[in-house]
Amino acid sequence: MNNKPILIKLKDLWKTYYLGNVAIQALKGINLDITEGDFTSIAGPSGSGKTTLLNIIGLIDSFNKGSLSISGLDIKKQNRQELAKIRREYIGFVFQSFNLLPVLNVFENVELPLIISKKGGSKAERKERVHYLLEEVGLRNRMKHTPSELSGGQQQRVAIARALVTSPQIVIADEPTGNLDSETGGKVLNLMKEINRNENTTFIFSTHDPGIWKMADHIIFIQDGTIKSEKRQK
Repeated sequence: MNNKPILIKLKDLWKTYYLGNVAIQALKGINLDITEGDFTSIAGPSGSGKTTLLNIIGLIDSFNKGSLSISGLDIKKQNRQELAKIRREYIGFVFQSFNLLPVLNVFENVELPLIISKKGGSKAERKERVHYLLEEVGLRNRMKHTPSELSGGQQQRVAIARALVTSPQIVIADEPTGNLDSETGGKVLNLMKEINRNENTTFIFSTHDPGIWKMADHIIFIQDGTIKSEKRQK
């Protein structure tokens, strides 16, 4: 039994896209609770609605019907500025394509969210936080390199450090190992799991790879926009 407090709650949530006059139901009545410190996998085949669900939880996309609350805040009652503030203060993102800025070096890419969010304190405090996270992901010695000088696995680890630098409650990762070989992907997932345990950060990641479902303690299987099954495992 899970006695941890609920951090994210979706109730009868629907998402409809329109292609011309044709309505496409991407999500159909999703009911889901994610608790603090969960290491959650959204599993399912391509086109099942995984990315749409992550984008809605991450406040990148909107929904048509139902409700979503994060830390008790009803998302539908928040205006655009308030939603941007929640994204900055609560949520970190790890994208499959990394989305690192090519003109910035590793240190600058990781530091940028601290500057934007104004959560980093002084320049010295920002430097200390960035150095700590680059040490955690094993890239302290590459911090002056640009993304083009790094391997795919190294770029993904930079993306993880960037997602964590503002100490978000939630980290959302869309197919975080999709562009990586199996060995590097395993290392990235192990790093995410270690941070999840050490900092009680809630991770929500999508995957269609059954080999990494076992890493999660909360697995949601989604197909055709609906949750087909859900289970928790130690």
